[in-house]
Amino acid sequence: MDFIKALRTVYRTSLPHQSPIYRFLTPGLCKVSSRTRYVSITASSASPATEPKPEVLKSQSDAKRRRPLSKEQKQFLDSALRVNQAGELAATLIYTAQTPPLVKAHPHLRPLMTHMYSQEAGHFSTFNSFLARHRIRPTAMYPVWKIAATALGWSTAMMGREAAMACTEAVETEIGGHYNGQVRILLEWMRETEENGEEVGEELKELVKCLKRIRDEELEHLDTAVEHDAKEAGGYGLLTNVVRAGCRGAIWISQKI
Repeated sequence: MDFIKALRTVYRTSLPHQSPIYRFLTPGLCKVSSRTRYVSITASSASPATEPKPEVLKSQSDAKRRRPLSKEQKQFLDSALRVNQAGELAATLIYTAQTPPLVKAHPHLRPLMTHMYSQEAGHFSTFNSFLARHRIRPTAMYPVWKIAATALGWSTAMMGREAAMACTEAVETEIGGHYNGQVRILLEWMRETEENGEEVGEELKELVKCLKRIRDEELEHLDTAVEHDAKEAGGYGLLTNVVRAGCRGAIWISQKI
């Protein structure tokens, strides 16, 4: 027995473990080593690659709820976007009707009229997209507003440059205030939503951003009209009051119909 132990010691230290002689002389040792296994233990049944990281779980638990719009809020937005689209249609038609007579009498105004028309056309396209996206019907007064806007633009242009600019001042005063009121309401919605720990929708943020930009461009037109002698128009007070009253009436009707 001592001889066998000594022999095993010799071969264990002097022979390669994988050699045939080693396996023949020390079968017991080979049998034990061939059964050795290593087991990896994880705390989850998921693989390390798919197991959620702690920071991901935290961000998911901290995510804010998103509350859908109420019926009243949807009705307000439908009405507001319908009015905005009708107003921008009217603005493009006013400039379209004003431009030929004005540019004929005052060629230097062509770049200015083109610039203001291009901005109004962009506004009109923006609200067309909002109406199509949310399936909001345009106002039923569309044909009436087209005729009225064209008539207003042509008649004020025929009255002269100052009258045309006074028309722009009056229209943009009403429209700028109209957009400003919408922005205030939507910002109040956003404030209440955040105070309730809820998430403000991306579409609402986009709408507020668009309204602010369009409002600022409309007020830019107002300033431009004043700089081009709008207040020098004959019957300035009467003209601007009539135009502003017409705008308010058109806004009210378009909200309802």
